Amino acid sequence: MAKRAIFEDVTTTDRAATTGGLIDGKRRGSRGAVKRWLVLLFVLILAIIPVGGMTRLTDSGLSITEWNLVTGTVPPMSEAAWESEFDKYRQIPEYQLQNRGMEMSEFKFIYWWEWGHRQLGRVIGAVWILGFLGLLAMRKIPPGWTGRLVVVGAGIGAQGAVGWWMVSSGLSGTMLDVASYRLATHLGGAFALLSLIAWFILSLSRSSSELISARRLSETRLMKVATVLIVLTFAQILMGALVAGIDAGRNYIDWPLMAGGITPPGMWELEPAWRNLFENDGTVQFFHRLLGYILFAVIIMAWWVGRRSANRKTAVVFVGILAMATVQMLLGVVTVMHSSPWYLAILHQFGAIILIGLTVRARHRSKYPLPQFVRT
Repeated sequence: MAKRAIFEDVTTTDRAATTGGLIDGKRRGSRGAVKRWLVLLFVLILAIIPVGGMTRLTDSGLSITEWNLVTGTVPPMSEAAWESEFDKYRQIPEYQLQNRGMEMSEFKFIYWWEWGHRQLGRVIGAVWILGFLGLLAMRKIPPGWTGRLVVVGAGIGAQGAVGWWMVSSGLSGTMLDVASYRLATHLGGAFALLSLIAWFILSLSRSSSELISARRLSETRLMKVATVLIVLTFAQILMGALVAGIDAGRNYIDWPLMAGGITPPGMWELEPAWRNLFENDGTVQFFHRLLGYILFAVIIMAWWVGRRSANRKTAVVFVGILAMATVQMLLGVVTVMHSSPWYLAILHQFGAIILIGLTVRARHRSKYPLPQFVRT
């Protein structure tokens, strides 16, 4: 080997490639396989959220009045089967009090939306079961990850149960829609699953040794700030679900006032008073707006704190949160002022997905900062 001058630069091409041992190599491959599977689940859940939103906006959620996990996968295949399904729908309050006289073509339209929503949920469950069993059989699950993946599967299963619990609330009595708090529970579960999977994907994108090294540089203050952002963003998403559950976004279309006042008229007119928080459209929309202002103020504070991070890759995430929150707030105002047309409502829902995703990434990056050059 030729001798070098004492101050001669050494390029990376002169260095021998560093390779891990067989165990490390296997773990990297395993982490990659699990990550790809979780990315698929993430995309599917990302898709089912707006599909569920459209199911709600088209008043399709009560068109299928039974929950048959296996036989429900097959739609009506004959006119007699369609008539049977339509007869079941005619027995519920939504038809009798709101849609009496509906034509078969109109029923098929709402039926297909709900059927598609349920099939996508079944696909998500099947992807988890097949993927988990396959990874388990091939011993591709990294050490310490089996329990975490089981939690994801349990969450998916719980979402199916909560979905039927939600639908069943609108099948009797005088309910024209599903109970708003059950809708909020179902949507909140989807966002919680999405956030959890996003965290796992971020963790699997780096090796265990990299995460351990990065943990030593974690910024505790930013972690706490990001945690507050996640909690407030999630709470705002739940409030948005309550708004959607009773169509509260289609009334009080002036802004920043509500019907010309700071608070809407008849804000506490329902008895007992707690019912107003779930059933009074003015009250629900007011608190959705109020929490939005609080969240935006906290995001500005988080941006101010985050921009001072020594790690620029961490700081830029908080800049992204502020930018997205600004877009989301403006979109919310426009949606309300146009009485929540479906395309703006779905776009606003997508904004919530992006925002919660950014807050999760902010916390992950605060806990496990990405490496940066000293010069940077």
